[in-house]
Amino acid sequence: MRKTVVITLSAVDDDRMLLDGLAAWLAGVPDVRLTGRAATVAELLGTERSPADVVLLDLLLADGSDPVENVRTLVRLRRRVLVVSVVTTGDMARQMIDAGAGGYLTKDHDLAALVAKVREVAKEGVAISPELALGWLADRDGDRPVLSPQEQAVLLAYASGMTLTAAARSTGVRPGTAKNYLERVKDKYRKAGRPAYTKLDLAARVREDGLAT
Repeated sequence: MRKTVVITLSAVDDDRMLLDGLAAWLAGVPDVRLTGRAATVAELLGTERSPADVVLLDLLLADGSDPVENVRTLVRLRRRVLVVSVVTTGDMARQMIDAGAGGYLTKDHDLAALVAKVREVAKEGVAISPELALGWLADRDGDRPVLSPQEQAVLLAYASGMTLTAAARSTGVRPGTAKNYLERVKDKYRKAGRPAYTKLDLAARVREDGLAT
């Protein structure tokens, strides 16, 4: 019998009723477990026994903290963040994703949709409310660098987890040529204001720009 992989979840929200309701509902979800709850990011970091797989973060907290800094603080600690909010603008979703959040979900969705997004973020995907996704991707066109077919092919191979040598082989070029393509890709993202220094950074840009599809 296959063992269920459980995703641990911490929630940061000052709505006590919402947190209680979330805890009660998740009691019936076998693969997601609420292991921490707090009203602020500082409180969560000070009380959490062990880091959860995903942090569910309300955009606007009662302590008046900066949403972007809240996300950045958690991301610096290597936390996967799913932002939830009543704010339904694509621009706000974009700001949160650019700050490092793994997803943005508006609060007009039901708990089943929330859990689905938690699962996506836990797998290191980018989870955006469906009604915001098209607008958000369109907004990104201005800072999405134009890659040549060769650059994109090497980027996709390398960001998928291949070594540079394997990526070169799969795209039919020499390792030195593949390295040059990757350097060009990194330079283009840097000039676009979205630097990508590591393989993980490049994989994130692939997801953000929908290049894999």
